[in-house]
Amino acid sequence: MGNGAKAQMKRERGAKNAPKEANSQLKVNAAAKNIKCSVCFADFLCTSRAKQLEEHSMNKHNKGLQECFAGFVEQPKKK
Repeated sequence: MGNGAKAQMKRERGAKNAPKEANSQLKVNAAAKNIKCSVCFADFLCTSRAKQLEEHSMNKHNKGLQECFAGFVEQPKKK
């Protein structure tokens, strides 16, 4: 076995142990932003609660929750 064969075997072994493509949490978070303010089009995570959305609508737009987030229904907390 020459040096070229050893080097090739080492590359193949390294390729097997190489880390897989990293999963980006930023991409997951961007996909989970499915609540949108109808006034300023700000995105919110699907886990946002009514209190947070109501604070946004009152502080930014001086409007109620249903005016900015029409049809919003808060999801029950998971245990």
